[in-house]
Amino acid sequence: QVHVVESGGALVQPGGSLRLSCVVSTNSIFGLYSMAWYHQRPGGVERDLVAKIERDHSVEYGDAVKGRFTISRDNAKKTAYLGMNDLKPEDTGVYLCHVDRRFWGQGTQVTVST
Repeated sequence: QVHVVESGGALVQPGGSLRLSCVVSTNSIFGLYSMAWYHQRPGGVERDLVAKIERDHSVEYGDAVKGRFTISRDNAKKTAYLGMNDLKPEDTGVYLCHVDRRFWGQGTQVTVST
């Protein structure tokens, strides 16, 4: 059984920064998991890939966040992170953690507004 909990979302002004966390509870080896963050816009259904990090620590980013967001992982803490800089109003939405291409968390709300 895998339990996924995101945190770190908040209301921030444009240009601000946040750091999201995704903590995974599992009896399996966390280090073998692929980890990813997705963005769901307000009122939307689709989830867009923000960033992913594989077990070899290779990373991939969505075009909208390249140069602004950074994904990382701490296998000892069974946690993935998303560093978000230079936030824009269009970054507003729910950010969801996707574990091993199978498991989802409930998400954490990020609102970028004056």
